[in-house]
Amino acid sequence: MLDLGVSKMALIGVVALIVIGPEKLPRVARLVGHFLGKAQRYVSDVKAEVSRSIELDELKKMKESVSGAAQDIGSSIAAGTADFEKSWAEATSMQENTQLADTSTSLQSYPVYRHPKKRWRVKQGATPKWYKVRTGTRTSALSGAARVARFRPHKTI
Repeated sequence: MLDLGVSKMALIGVVALIVIGPEKLPRVARLVGHFLGKAQRYVSDVKAEVSRSIELDELKKMKESVSGAAQDIGSSIAAGTADFEKSWAEATSMQENTQLADTSTSLQSYPVYRHPKKRWRVKQGATPKWYKVRTGTRTSALSGAARVARFRPHKTI
């Protein structure tokens, strides 16, 4: 590149002052600065475009590697499910054979499902009153008018 020091810049300034003249020198300097700014912006745009294209290529390579890994995982899962289905079919057929032998000797009965909250009213009514008072459980419901009367501030005369 160009090796411009302070002495060379001063020499160029003196030659420009002599050749161009002191009247036109500020306008020419402004114009040169304007063109140098445009050139720097163009170079920075080109650098940014090159770096974007490099990043895009890297992303494409990464996408290909991830999609290949996903396909490998998918194929291994498919193979695993096939093995599982095969072993499941064998186990269920074996269980059906043993159940057929068991049903011939005795009948199996399963308990009937009952919802756990079936008797919640009875259980709640069986709680002692002293326990409800101690824990703060409400034992009776107040009507709206009774609640207003209870919590209305009393007038003192």
